[in-house]
Amino acid sequence: MVLIVAGILALIYGGFTYKKETHDASIGGIQIGFTEKKRMDVPVWAGVALIVVGGGLLIADKKK
Repeated sequence: MVLIVAGILALIYGGFTYKKETHDASIGGIQIGFTEKKRMDVPVWAGVALIVVGGGLLIADKKK
């Protein structure tokens, strides 16, 4: 079920954003840092593959 939900979310949103914190300078007790937003795009084929694999695992589990 988790794979199917992840595949559906990948198809709906097309990716996700995350924050990357960098600390570029440190002078004495003072630190200068930056927070950078990055976006990771999930290909359509990966979302479809997650749904297919998740469905296949559910079907295989029910046959046992």
